[in-house]
Amino acid sequence: GEKGGAGKLLTRMFVTAVTAGKRVRSETGIAKGGVSISSAAVELVERQCVADLGLEMDQLDVAIIGAGKMGRLLVQHLTPRNVRSITLINRGKERAKEIIDNFPQSPLKYAPMTDMLGAVEKHHVTFACTGATEPILVGPDLERAIVRPTMLVDISVPRNIDDEGANEIDDCRAYNVDDLKAVVKANQDKRKKLVVEAEEVLREELVAFESWQQSLGTVPMITMLQTRAERIRAKELAKVDSKLGGLSVTEKETVDRITKGIVNKLLHGPMTQLRRVNDAEDRAHTVRKVAQMFNLEDVEEEV
Repeated sequence: GEKGGAGKLLTRMFVTAVTAGKRVRSETGIAKGGVSISSAAVELVERQCVADLGLEMDQLDVAIIGAGKMGRLLVQHLTPRNVRSITLINRGKERAKEIIDNFPQSPLKYAPMTDMLGAVEKHHVTFACTGATEPILVGPDLERAIVRPTMLVDISVPRNIDDEGANEIDDCRAYNVDDLKAVVKANQDKRKKLVVEAEEVLREELVAFESWQQSLGTVPMITMLQTRAERIRAKELAKVDSKLGGLSVTEKETVDRITKGIVNKLLHGPMTQLRRVNDAEDRAHTVRKVAQMFNLEDVEEEV
Protein backbone atom coordinates (compact mmCIF):
# COMPACT_ATOMS: atom_id res chain seq x y z
CA GLY A 1 0.00 0.00 0.00
CA GLU A 2 2.79 2.41 0.93
CA LYS A 3 4.59 1.72 -2.35
CA GLY A 4 1.37 2.31 -4.30
CA GLY A 5 0.76 5.54 -2.40
CA ALA A 6 4.26 6.79 -3.14
CA GLY A 7 3.83 5.86 -6.81
CA LYS A 8 0.56 7.75 -6.99
CA LEU A 9 2.17 10.79 -5.37
CA LEU A 10 5.19 10.74 -7.72
CA THR A 11 3.00 10.29 -10.80
CA ARG A 12 0.84 13.24 -9.80
CA MET A 13 3.96 15.31 -9.01
CA PHE A 14 5.44 14.49 -12.44
CA VAL A 15 2.19 15.35 -14.27
CA THR A 16 1.96 18.64 -12.31
CA ALA A 17 5.56 19.54 -13.18
CA VAL A 18 5.00 18.86 -16.91
CA THR A 19 1.70 20.80 -16.90
CA ALA A 20 3.33 23.72 -15.06
CA GLY A 21 6.17 23.79 -17.62
CA LYS A 22 3.73 23.81 -20.55
CA ARG A 23 1.67 26.58 -18.94
CA VAL A 24 4.78 28.71 -18.29
CA ARG A 25 5.89 28.38 -21.92
CA SER A 26 2.48 29.06 -23.47
CA GLU A 27 1.26 31.76 -21.05
CA THR A 28 4.46 33.78 -20.62
CA GLY A 29 6.43 33.20 -23.85
CA ILE A 30 9.56 32.81 -21.70
CA ALA A 31 11.13 30.36 -24.17
CA LYS A 32 10.95 32.92 -26.98
CA GLY A 33 13.83 35.28 -27.63
CA GLY A 34 17.29 33.79 -27.99
CA VAL A 35 19.91 34.35 -25.31
CA SER A 36 22.79 32.79 -27.29
CA ILE A 37 24.70 34.58 -30.07
CA SER A 38 23.64 32.01 -32.73
CA SER A 39 19.93 32.19 -31.87
CA ALA A 40 20.13 36.00 -31.63
CA ALA A 41 21.71 36.10 -35.12
CA VAL A 42 18.79 34.16 -36.63
CA GLU A 43 16.30 36.22 -34.64
CA LEU A 44 17.89 39.44 -35.91
CA VAL A 45 17.50 38.25 -39.53
CA GLU A 46 13.88 37.25 -38.82
CA ARG A 47 13.22 40.70 -37.35
CA GLN A 48 15.02 42.68 -40.08
CA CYS A 49 14.55 40.69 -43.32
CA VAL A 50 11.41 42.53 -44.47
CA ALA A 51 12.94 45.97 -43.77
CA ASP A 52 16.40 45.13 -45.17
CA LEU A 53 15.47 42.81 -48.05
CA GLY A 54 11.72 43.14 -48.61
CA LEU A 55 11.45 39.37 -48.09
CA GLU A 56 9.94 36.99 -45.51
CA MET A 57 11.98 34.20 -43.85
CA ASP A 58 10.53 31.44 -46.06
CA GLN A 59 11.72 33.33 -49.19
CA LEU A 60 15.36 33.53 -48.10
CA ASP A 61 18.36 31.75 -49.58
CA VAL A 62 20.96 31.61 -46.79
CA ALA A 63 24.70 30.94 -46.87
CA ILE A 64 26.76 29.98 -43.81
CA ILE A 65 30.55 30.36 -44.04
CA GLY A 66 32.06 27.85 -41.60
CA ALA A 67 30.78 24.41 -40.62
CA GLY A 68 31.96 24.32 -37.02
CA LYS A 69 29.88 24.42 -33.84
CA MET A 70 28.43 27.88 -34.59
CA GLY A 71 27.55 26.85 -38.15
CA ARG A 72 25.72 23.82 -36.79
CA LEU A 73 23.80 25.97 -34.26
CA LEU A 74 22.77 28.39 -37.02
CA VAL A 75 21.36 25.46 -39.03
CA GLN A 76 19.53 24.27 -35.90
CA HIS A 77 17.88 27.70 -35.41
CA LEU A 78 17.17 28.27 -39.12
CA THR A 79 15.57 24.87 -39.80
CA PRO A 80 12.27 25.45 -37.92
CA ARG A 81 11.94 28.87 -39.62
CA ASN A 82 11.58 27.22 -43.05
CA VAL A 83 14.07 29.29 -45.05
CA ARG A 84 14.13 28.41 -48.75
CA SER A 85 17.70 27.08 -48.87
CA ILE A 86 20.89 26.88 -46.78
CA THR A 87 24.36 26.53 -48.32
CA LEU A 88 27.22 25.48 -46.03
CA ILE A 89 30.54 26.91 -47.22
CA ASN A 90 33.57 25.19 -45.73
CA ARG A 91 37.13 24.23 -46.68
CA GLY A 92 36.58 20.53 -46.01
CA LYS A 93 33.44 18.73 -47.14
CA GLU A 94 33.40 16.24 -44.24
CA ARG A 95 32.23 18.61 -41.46
CA ALA A 96 29.59 20.16 -43.70
CA LYS A 97 28.33 16.69 -44.69
CA GLU A 98 28.06 15.75 -41.01
CA ILE A 99 25.73 18.73 -40.40
CA ILE A 100 23.76 17.97 -43.59
CA ASP A 101 23.27 14.34 -42.42
CA ASN A 102 22.14 15.51 -38.98
CA PHE A 103 19.40 17.77 -40.40
CA PRO A 104 17.75 15.69 -43.15
CA GLN A 105 14.61 17.87 -43.01
CA SER A 106 16.61 21.04 -43.73
CA PRO A 107 17.21 22.30 -47.33
CA LEU A 108 21.03 22.05 -47.00
CA LYS A 109 23.79 21.82 -49.58
CA TYR A 110 27.57 22.15 -49.55
CA ALA A 111 29.86 24.59 -51.39
CA PRO A 112 33.68 24.87 -51.16
CA MET A 113 35.41 27.96 -49.72
CA THR A 114 36.48 29.00 -53.24
CA ASP A 115 32.78 29.77 -53.92
CA MET A 116 32.54 32.19 -50.98
CA LEU A 117 32.09 35.44 -52.95
CA GLY A 118 29.84 33.74 -55.48
CA ALA A 119 27.69 32.54 -52.56
CA VAL A 120 27.41 36.09 -51.16
CA GLU A 121 26.23 37.18 -54.61
CA LYS A 122 23.64 34.38 -54.92
CA HIS A 123 22.22 34.43 -51.35
CA HIS A 124 20.04 36.98 -49.59
CA VAL A 125 21.72 36.41 -46.21
CA THR A 126 25.29 35.30 -45.43
CA PHE A 127 26.38 34.33 -41.91
CA ALA A 128 30.13 34.22 -41.17
CA CYS A 129 31.45 31.98 -38.38
CA THR A 130 34.96 30.78 -39.18
CA GLY A 131 38.08 30.65 -37.03
CA ALA A 132 39.85 33.22 -39.25
CA THR A 133 41.87 35.81 -37.30
CA GLU A 134 41.19 38.65 -39.77
CA PRO A 135 38.25 39.58 -42.04
CA ILE A 136 37.66 37.21 -44.96
CA LEU A 137 34.93 39.40 -46.52
CA VAL A 138 36.26 42.90 -47.17
CA GLY A 139 34.87 46.08 -48.80
CA PRO A 140 36.34 45.90 -52.35
CA ASP A 141 35.43 42.19 -52.81
CA LEU A 142 31.97 42.74 -51.38
CA GLU A 143 31.34 45.67 -53.70
CA ARG A 144 31.73 43.32 -56.67
CA ALA A 145 29.73 40.51 -55.02
CA ILE A 146 26.69 42.50 -53.84
CA VAL A 147 24.29 42.94 -56.74
CA ARG A 148 20.97 43.04 -54.82
CA PRO A 149 19.76 43.74 -51.24
CA THR A 150 21.93 41.54 -49.00
CA MET A 151 22.32 40.95 -45.26
CA LEU A 152 25.69 39.97 -43.80
CA VAL A 153 25.74 38.69 -40.23
CA ASP A 154 29.11 38.14 -38.56
CA ILE A 155 29.01 36.00 -35.42
CA SER A 156 32.79 35.58 -35.17
CA VAL A 157 35.32 36.99 -32.73
CA PRO A 158 37.62 38.31 -34.11
CA ARG A 159 35.46 39.60 -36.96
CA ASN A 160 35.20 37.75 -40.29
CA ILE A 161 33.47 40.63 -42.10
CA ASP A 162 34.69 44.19 -42.60
CA ASP A 163 31.27 45.51 -41.55
CA GLU A 164 32.23 49.18 -41.78
CA GLY A 165 33.26 48.76 -45.42
CA ALA A 166 30.23 46.54 -46.06
CA ASN A 167 27.77 49.10 -44.69
CA GLU A 168 29.06 51.70 -47.16
CA ILE A 169 27.76 49.54 -50.03
CA ASP A 170 24.27 50.66 -51.09
CA ASP A 171 22.45 47.33 -51.09
CA CYS A 172 24.31 45.85 -48.10
CA ARG A 173 23.36 45.72 -44.44
CA ALA A 174 26.05 44.21 -42.19
CA TYR A 175 25.68 43.22 -38.53
CA ASN A 176 28.42 42.23 -36.07
CA VAL A 177 28.64 40.57 -32.64
CA ASP A 178 27.93 43.88 -30.85
CA ASP A 179 24.55 44.11 -32.63
CA LEU A 180 23.82 40.55 -31.58
CA LYS A 181 24.82 41.21 -27.97
CA ALA A 182 22.22 44.01 -27.91
CA VAL A 183 19.55 41.49 -29.04
CA VAL A 184 20.69 39.01 -26.36
CA LYS A 185 20.65 41.73 -23.66
CA ALA A 186 17.11 42.84 -24.63
CA ASN A 187 15.93 39.20 -24.52
CA GLN A 188 17.60 38.62 -21.14
CA ASP A 189 15.89 41.71 -19.70
CA LYS A 190 12.56 40.54 -21.10
CA ARG A 191 13.09 37.08 -19.60
CA LYS A 192 13.75 38.56 -16.15
CA LYS A 193 10.32 40.21 -16.27
CA LEU A 194 8.69 37.02 -17.51
CA VAL A 195 10.23 35.03 -14.63
CA VAL A 196 7.87 36.91 -12.27
CA GLU A 197 4.87 35.81 -14.41
CA ALA A 198 6.26 32.27 -14.56
CA GLU A 199 6.56 32.13 -10.76
CA GLU A 200 2.88 33.12 -10.48
CA VAL A 201 1.85 30.23 -12.75
CA LEU A 202 4.06 27.84 -10.76
CA ARG A 203 2.51 29.04 -7.48
CA GLU A 204 -0.98 28.27 -8.85
CA GLU A 205 0.10 24.76 -9.83
CA LEU A 206 1.78 24.24 -6.44
CA VAL A 207 -1.39 25.28 -4.57
CA ALA A 208 -3.44 22.86 -6.68
CA PHE A 209 -0.93 20.03 -6.04
CA GLU A 210 -0.79 20.69 -2.28
CA SER A 211 -4.59 20.75 -2.11
CA TRP A 212 -4.74 17.39 -3.90
CA GLN A 213 -1.97 15.97 -1.67
CA GLN A 214 -3.80 17.09 1.48
CA SER A 215 -7.05 15.59 0.19
CA LEU A 216 -5.30 12.20 0.29
CA GLY A 217 -5.57 12.50 4.09
CA THR A 218 -9.33 11.91 3.83
CA VAL A 219 -9.02 8.75 1.68
CA PRO A 220 -8.24 6.38 4.64
CA MET A 221 -11.17 7.89 6.58
CA ILE A 222 -13.56 7.34 3.65
CA THR A 223 -12.32 3.74 3.34
CA MET A 224 -12.82 3.18 7.11
CA LEU A 225 -16.31 4.64 6.92
CA GLN A 226 -17.26 2.34 4.05
CA THR A 227 -15.67 -0.67 5.81
CA ARG A 228 -17.53 0.00 9.08
CA ALA A 229 -20.88 0.51 7.28
CA GLU A 230 -20.48 -2.65 5.21
CA ARG A 231 -19.56 -4.67 8.30
CA ILE A 232 -22.67 -3.45 10.17
CA ARG A 233 -24.88 -4.20 7.16
CA ALA A 234 -23.48 -7.74 6.76
CA LYS A 235 -23.79 -8.38 10.52
CA GLU A 236 -27.44 -7.25 10.64
CA LEU A 237 -28.33 -9.34 7.58
CA ALA A 238 -26.64 -12.38 9.14
CA LYS A 239 -28.85 -11.95 12.26
CA VAL A 240 -32.04 -12.29 10.22
CA ASP A 241 -30.68 -14.85 7.76
CA SER A 242 -32.72 -17.68 9.26
CA LYS A 243 -35.92 -15.60 8.94
CA LEU A 244 -35.13 -14.97 5.27
CA GLY A 245 -34.78 -18.69 4.51
CA GLY A 246 -38.03 -18.73 2.53
CA LEU A 247 -36.78 -16.13 0.04
CA SER A 248 -35.62 -17.10 -3.44
CA VAL A 249 -32.07 -16.27 -4.61
CA THR A 250 -33.42 -13.29 -6.60
CA GLU A 251 -35.34 -11.96 -3.57
CA LYS A 252 -32.24 -12.30 -1.36
CA GLU A 253 -30.25 -10.34 -3.99
CA THR A 254 -32.95 -7.65 -3.89
CA VAL A 255 -32.68 -7.39 -0.08
CA ASP A 256 -28.89 -7.19 -0.43
CA ARG A 257 -29.15 -4.45 -3.07
CA ILE A 258 -31.70 -2.42 -1.06
CA THR A 259 -29.62 -2.54 2.15
CA LYS A 260 -26.48 -1.51 0.21
CA GLY A 261 -28.42 1.39 -1.34
CA ILE A 262 -29.60 2.58 2.10
CA VAL A 263 -26.03 2.47 3.46
CA ASN A 264 -24.63 4.34 0.44
CA LYS A 265 -27.26 7.07 0.73
CA LEU A 266 -26.53 7.50 4.44
CA LEU A 267 -22.76 7.73 3.75
CA HIS A 268 -23.09 10.10 0.81
CA GLY A 269 -23.32 13.28 2.95
CA PRO A 270 -20.32 12.67 5.24
CA MET A 271 -18.16 11.36 2.36
CA THR A 272 -18.94 14.40 0.18
CA GLN A 273 -18.09 16.66 3.12
CA LEU A 274 -14.73 14.88 3.61
CA ARG A 275 -13.83 15.25 -0.07
CA ARG A 276 -14.75 18.94 -0.20
CA VAL A 277 -12.64 20.26 2.66
CA ASN A 278 -9.63 22.15 1.25
CA ASP A 279 -7.93 23.66 4.27
CA ALA A 280 -5.58 21.24 6.08
CA GLU A 281 -6.73 22.33 9.55
CA ASP A 282 -10.43 22.06 8.61
CA ARG A 283 -9.75 18.66 7.09
CA ALA A 284 -8.12 17.32 10.27
CA HIS A 285 -11.04 18.69 12.33
CA THR A 286 -13.64 17.15 9.97
CA VAL A 287 -11.85 13.79 9.97
CA ARG A 288 -11.84 13.76 13.82
CA LYS A 289 -15.53 14.67 13.97
CA VAL A 290 -16.53 11.95 11.48
CA ALA A 291 -14.40 9.41 13.36
CA GLN A 292 -16.17 10.29 16.64
CA MET A 293 -19.67 10.33 15.08
CA PHE A 294 -19.29 6.93 13.48
CA ASN A 295 -17.15 5.49 16.26
CA LEU A 296 -14.35 4.78 13.79
CA GLU A 297 -11.55 4.76 16.38
CA ASP A 298 -12.43 1.10 17.03
CA VAL A 299 -12.42 -0.01 13.39
CA GLU A 300 -8.74 -0.98 13.37
CA GLU A 301 -9.24 -3.19 16.44
CA GLU A 302 -12.24 -4.93 14.87
CA VAL A 303 -10.44 -5.77 11.62
